[in-house]
Amino acid sequence: MFFSVIYQSKKPEELGEVFLDVNKLSADGTTSLSTTSWSKDGTHYAYGLSEKGSDWVTIKFMKNDRTQLPDVIDGVKHSGISWMPDGSGVFYCKYPEHHGAKEGTSVDKHEFHSLYFHKLGTDQKDDVLVYDYRANPDIMIGTHVTEDGRYLIIDLTRGCDPYNMLYYVDLEKNGPIVGKVNPVPIVDKLESKYHYVHNFGEEFYIHTDKDAPNYRIFKLHLSDVNKHTPFIDEKEHKLSWGSPAAGKLLMLSYLEDCISTLYAHDISTGEKYYQIPLGIGTLMSCFMRWNKDELFFTVDSFLTPTIVYGMNFKDVPANKMPELREIRRVKLNNMDVSEFETRQIKVPSRDGTKVNMFIICRKDIELNGKNPTFLNGYGGFNIPDVPTFSITRLCFLKYFGGVVAVANLRGGGEYGEKWHQGGMRENKQNTFDDFQAAAKALIDAKYTCPEKLAIQGGSNGGLLMGACSQQRPELFGAVINRVGVLDMLRFHKFTIGAAWVPEYGNPDEAKDFEFLSKYSPLHNISFPSNGQWPATLLMTADHDDRVVPAHTLKYVAELYHKAKQQPSQSQPLLARIEVSAGHGAGKPTHKVIAEYVDMYSFLQRVLDLEWRG
Repeated sequence: MFFSVIYQSKKPEELGEVFLDVNKLSADGTTSLSTTSWSKDGTHYAYGLSEKGSDWVTIKFMKNDRTQLPDVIDGVKHSGISWMPDGSGVFYCKYPEHHGAKEGTSVDKHEFHSLYFHKLGTDQKDDVLVYDYRANPDIMIGTHVTEDGRYLIIDLTRGCDPYNMLYYVDLEKNGPIVGKVNPVPIVDKLESKYHYVHNFGEEFYIHTDKDAPNYRIFKLHLSDVNKHTPFIDEKEHKLSWGSPAAGKLLMLSYLEDCISTLYAHDISTGEKYYQIPLGIGTLMSCFMRWNKDELFFTVDSFLTPTIVYGMNFKDVPANKMPELREIRRVKLNNMDVSEFETRQIKVPSRDGTKVNMFIICRKDIELNGKNPTFLNGYGGFNIPDVPTFSITRLCFLKYFGGVVAVANLRGGGEYGEKWHQGGMRENKQNTFDDFQAAAKALIDAKYTCPEKLAIQGGSNGGLLMGACSQQRPELFGAVINRVGVLDMLRFHKFTIGAAWVPEYGNPDEAKDFEFLSKYSPLHNISFPSNGQWPATLLMTADHDDRVVPAHTLKYVAELYHKAKQQPSQSQPLLARIEVSAGHGAGKPTHKVIAEYVDMYSFLQRVLDLEWRG
């Protein structure tokens, strides 16, 4: 999560002074902050900028006194920034053989993601190739320097595969970075997911889903990486992550029925000490260091915007919870959220699987089957669709008397790897079935009716919209499809699309083509017998180099072609193409406002909504 303005203050409670204002970096406001990293000693700040919403990033550097450094790294993509322990330079990733990055409109396939080192004070042309994996052009690289500064962790994944390989480089033994390194494998097979958590010297803590779909943590020693010692066993709920804190604790965050929880454990024994109360919401970000006494985190919910909390562990026994301080919160003007409530229900899908759904509505709602309802879904890439705040959704609740629903579908990351795999590849139809079951449940419970039910999804969620509006058009009054993946037979041929093959399947292989072709939205447009397709608003952007606009443009052309053959079609079929924008980030405020105005104006017209201001 990144913001437009970064402030610098001496005390957490103070607003402080502007450190970096991204709004001032471009005349049209389309420059956005995509990644950041502080050096270990806090003296230098590396930040990545994206133009017009593109995934291409330019890394720049500042000192903590706001002095801008001359170093610039261009052509970075799908990369974090990891500092050398002495602050002498950073590791980053790019595609060395790709051209056209500056335009942000290239659709060429990306291959051979590679790791580089930039020494501070030098030109990018002198950057060193540290590591590449030439055995597979689709391998992507992630890096992390351990807090003790000794090891460089290298993570290798095949695109969005739910498996990875893990390697390390001993930076002390390696010496200065002057060329390629020879990483030592911790895990060298693509069979499960492994994340580095912490290390004490050569003893490593690893977070994994191996033999544990809900994840666990084990320990290993670098002298024998195949000997795994259990540390935190798999539980009923998904263990999202673990992180060391305050020189004595291991903080663990679980996703318990789609709601975030945070626990403090002894980092030596694994004993659970206490739970930090978060309420019913989502842990949006958490900031801690092994050698620092303070911890900060932010929490969102459907009805409460961001709250920043802090804790100080200094002079507090490890098994006692320090005071939980509210640092600041986003305040709402002219909006009384006490009028609304969040309900959580379970919906049986087509095969009997119980699907979680959140329903946000007025406390005194009348279940008369006439309430305008906005159903959201995603269901893919092991990404959980959890409670987050949206002022536009809250306005829909208040001023249109609406209902907002969020369905947690198979393919997402709400319930561990088994849940994820239940909605990927040949199981993708489960995702669509789950969403259709959620829509039907809202109708059956009299929250709404098909004529008043709008559905929305973006990116992979746009695929969901395309498939569901085709398969069950009678369920929906309106469809909003944002930057959707709609051509399932050629998605892998553009930009980063090949990385999605592990999630969706490979259209070039006959067995995968068979199930992909059955639901690919572009190739399955068929109007219902009464000739009526749900009112549809398709949205894309000219600089989207993740889900290239060709997906939407081809779909629009085919939809319009088929619509001309249906004289009874009266519902509007519209396309909105944003200029100088990408997959989502980098839009100036006026463009964000214009986009939402168009969205809700569309819904107001097609659902016949009445403004209650």
